Amino acid sequence: MQAFMSHFPAQPPVSEAILGWSLYFEDQLVSGERHLLRMRIATVHRTKLIARSPSGTVRLRLSDGTRTSGFAVGDWVLVAPETHLLCRRLDRRTLLQRHGGGGHVTQLIAANVDTLFIVTSCNEEFSPARLERYLALANDAGTTPVVVLTKIDRATDAESFRLQTEALQRGLVVLMLNATAPEAAQTLAPWCGVGQTAAFVGSSGVGKSTLLNTLAGKSAQDGQATGPVRETDAKGRHTTTSRSLHLTETGGWVIDTPGMRSLNLGGLSTGLDELFEEIVDLAPRCRFRDCTHAHEPGCAVRAAIEAKTVDPARLDRWRKLCDENRKNTAVGTGPRGKRVMKLPDKGR
Repeated sequence: MQAFMSHFPAQPPVSEAILGWSLYFEDQLVSGERHLLRMRIATVHRTKLIARSPSGTVRLRLSDGTRTSGFAVGDWVLVAPETHLLCRRLDRRTLLQRHGGGGHVTQLIAANVDTLFIVTSCNEEFSPARLERYLALANDAGTTPVVVLTKIDRATDAESFRLQTEALQRGLVVLMLNATAPEAAQTLAPWCGVGQTAAFVGSSGVGKSTLLNTLAGKSAQDGQATGPVRETDAKGRHTTTSRSLHLTETGGWVIDTPGMRSLNLGGLSTGLDELFEEIVDLAPRCRFRDCTHAHEPGCAVRAAIEAKTVDPARLDRWRKLCDENRKNTAVGTGPRGKRVMKLPDKGR
């Protein structure tokens, strides 16, 4: 059978370890699969999948009925050596996914990500409420969130943005940098070592593509396209239109993503508890087990707000995100063994 080949620019060979292969994936191989090639999905298109192998980039051959929507950039797949036929996808160690909201299908963002760089600017674009959504997403996926504050060279008081961000979650790492400066790569390097995978998320115009180009050692001409932002509201236009996997100069991998206008939450299990730990820790001290922290007597959370140890705005956002997550999370209904997943009645 003739090999299924596609031509891509020549790329330097890398080892499987540099590509991110680990024992987690090795242990998933079964008898008869040792001869198959191990590749990572580099880009996902409507009708095709592009994968990165140790020797370079190839377009995969898909079996009839294979839907590319079930794959994410960063996935590990097993591929037939001669035909490049996709055989199967390995279980993911982590998965970042965006709830569709309004009945839409959940969108896969990236797979097998070690660190999620949440990028935002020190200007009118900065929003604690939006950052909390990204943090909840990262927490629930099992990735390490790192908030990157950009455009500090244009801010009159960049330190205030850092303090606001650090207050969002205990132990949160917050980095401040100028995305266009060469030292930006050194700042991000500890999370971009050999075999590590990071992903960039954030609104358009905050500097995600600029940071990726800096890490990959690419110029604006041969790297990801970048664009200006409007001076009136600090909003940028979408210059990244699809997710893609890139090798950094430090031996790690980064996944660039398009800017998100909205991020709906749903199906989270522990992400919100970690994000709002100061509220969750106080809840068991409330007089009533089902305390809503709104009006009940003996509420430890309300007492903390009065003592100014808990920000009332945080409680409001916690309640809003919990309600949204509950409404967007399917629950099992029906007799045991025949349960189907349905979303809760939003009218209740």
